[in-house]
Amino acid sequence: MNTITLDTTNTIPEIPKQGMPITIITGFLGSGKTTLLNQILQNKQDLKVAVLVNEFGDINIDSQLLISVDQDMVELSNGCICCTINDGLVDAVYRVLEREERIDYLVIETTGVADPLPIILTFFGTELRDLTNIDSILTVVDAEAFNEEHFQSEAALKQITYGDIILLNKTDLVTAEKLQEVENFIHDIKHGARILHTQYGEVALPLILDVGLTPKDQYIVIDDEDHHKHEHHHAHEHHHHHSKHLENDGFVSISFQTDRPFDVHRFENFLTEEMPENIFRAKGILWFSDSDLRHIFQLSGPRYNLKADEWYNPPKNQLVFIGRNLDANEIHTKLNKCLL
Repeated sequence: MNTITLDTTNTIPEIPKQGMPITIITGFLGSGKTTLLNQILQNKQDLKVAVLVNEFGDINIDSQLLISVDQDMVELSNGCICCTINDGLVDAVYRVLEREERIDYLVIETTGVADPLPIILTFFGTELRDLTNIDSILTVVDAEAFNEEHFQSEAALKQITYGDIILLNKTDLVTAEKLQEVENFIHDIKHGARILHTQYGEVALPLILDVGLTPKDQYIVIDDEDHHKHEHHHAHEHHHHHSKHLENDGFVSISFQTDRPFDVHRFENFLTEEMPENIFRAKGILWFSDSDLRHIFQLSGPRYNLKADEWYNPPKNQLVFIGRNLDANEIHTKLNKCLL
């Protein structure tokens, strides 16, 4: 066993030599990744957790919601994680490693349309291999929204393939038959998958943190074979904001911002009558003319909810829509008609 001698004369904080444990949370749009992240932050006991979030879309709305939960948060440069994988992710991990205060655990939330493999390989294919230790890949699956059509998306398939634990979320919204059907789908893709049933992302942390489930030897082999292909592939598309597989899947992100308030009735009419059907996910911070509160808006498939709290900044409307083959002009025109 090697003896490590620490240089006590050096005032620069020591980077932990054993490797900071890392959990990567992946999962399709609207499956409940951010809810799970909030559960981890609220129930972390005495663990110091750093979180890396990188939202798909021009407005990093999740960070506004999460910063209020915990101070120990490092944010990636905004944008699709596949585009910033070679720059932003590594830099952000180093910022966590170099902090003076102790950080026990790093949780990375990927975007809903990201293939987790390039993210995993970043940790095995760079000098981070010696400084970090990938503990597990958690894949969150929406039990209600999940169906065979998800497999038209390569990313959704890869998320299950590389998941060490599949969190089958929103189990309270489905029948026992549907639950069994979804489990059968998952087992068809990943033989022997570990599946946990959850509601609202609630799961005992010892079941998902510090579990040592990632098969590192397999990734080091994949890395040697594939990483150069990935680097070559990304070099040609860095000028694109979204990586290639998003375009292949037909996903687009449309942002809307304005300093004018919505009329609540017009906006409700937009949601129920006018919103395009191929919107999978929407989230935002809303300002209504007849309310002094800000409203945090979440839409996932057919369901949406609004939660009200106080404004911390001057009021404005910020929305992101994610879906297939969306027309930005059409959505902007309809939203503009909801404004006062």
